[in-house]
Formats: sequence, structure tokens, C-alpha cells
Amino acid sequence: MVSDRTAFTVAGAAGEGATCRLDYRAFAYAGKFVVGDTGKAFLRTGDGSDAVPEWEPDESLPETVDPDAFETDVLAAVSFSPDRTDPSCCRLRYVTVHVARRGEGLGPELVRRTVSWLADAGYERVRIAVNNPFAYDALYKCGFAYTGQQTGLAELELERPADAPAPTRADAERYRAGLAVFRDRDDDLPEAVRRFLADRLGDGGDDPADPPDPLDPPASPDPADAPDPRNTLTDEDPS
Repeated sequence: MVSDRTAFTVAGAAGEGATCRLDYRAFAYAGKFVVGDTGKAFLRTGDGSDAVPEWEPDESLPETVDPDAFETDVLAAVSFSPDRTDPSCCRLRYVTVHVARRGEGLGPELVRRTVSWLADAGYERVRIAVNNPFAYDALYKCGFAYTGQQTGLAELELERPADAPAPTRADAERYRAGLAVFRDRDDDLPEAVRRFLADRLGDGGDDPADPPDPLDPPASPDPADAPDPRNTLTDEDPS
């Protein structure tokens, strides 16, 4: 469960040059957050303390890397930018959670708050592409639904309106169709993934699962704190 003592922050919209140094030993995609062409949002510790004070990484840093350069209060991070062909739609590019804080619901909570912020910024829709069934299931909790489309990287596309859950989010057949893509794509799935898919799809003889219940929406922000949409809807090419 996500603690109330977390802070949601937005470092900048796409094209504003915001960067963040994350410890690559703790965060997947850490290198994607040192470039300034995407917007970035974070869940941080509420008091600025280390996200995991007792965490000991498995590897040491090279002598050329300064550990003090990392932002150690980050629990989870997401990057985003406008869709290249539809500036009214924003794409979530990378979502990452500190390796020692996974399983606490931080990723879905960050996505939920980011989508709310993007709605206030003037976006109409939000999209994301995922490459594993755990992320797929978590995003259903955030109001996304499978579009039936896949990217050239064999990722499944999910989408939702920025200001409300996707109308098709409760469509159980659509939900299971996306999970079936993961099941049928790879004969060498890790056992944990195989069990998860079998459970959700009813392959063991049990009834197949319905889409997970959505998270409660975040509290409405003070209108004075809403971002200026002129700073977020850009024609920037995120590739």
C-alpha cells in the first residue's frame, strides 16, 4: 500500500529540458531520465529522505561516477511526451520503480497521478505500450484498456481518456485478449509469468478473471496549481 507520506512532483513538461539522475542499479531505464526531451514526474519521499536508506546495491559504482549526483529520494519515475501524430494525446514512455520498493503499488499510483496532471494540462487521451502482463494488469487498475494494437516492438498498446477511465476498461473479453497475446507469443515464459497468465485466463479450469478494479481517482488539485497547457502540448518529436 502506498504511504500517505509520498510527494508527487513534475520536473517539467516535454521539451523543457528537465533531467534527473537516477541510480541505474536501482532503476530500470535510468538513462532515459537524463535526457531533457521528455516530461518527467515522480513519487518522492515526503520529507526528502532516501527512498530506501538501508538499501545495499549488488555492484559498486565506477570511480568516475559520483554517488552524490543521484536523486536518492525518488521512489518511482515516469517520462512522457506528446504523441508524434496526435498532439492532443500524451504517451507515457518509461515507468520505473526503485528495485527495493516494488510490489507496493507505487507504479500504478504514479501513473494515476500523472494522468490526472496531464488532464489538467489539456491532454484528451493518454497512451502507453507495455511488454509484460504484470504491467498490463497494473495499467488496467489505472483506467487503461487494451486497444487491440501492438507496436513494432511487439508491445501492446493501452489507452484511456485523460479525464476518465477507458469506456472499454470493463470489457472482460478485450482484457483477456491482451493477456492471451502474451501467453501465445512465447513458449519460454518464466514460471511466475506463466502461472499469472494461467490464473487470469482460466487455463487451469477455473473461471477466467475479469479486469482488476480501478484505483480511486486522486483528489482534485487546486485550480491555481494546474499546469499551463501551452507549456505541454507541443509538436516535439519524442523519437
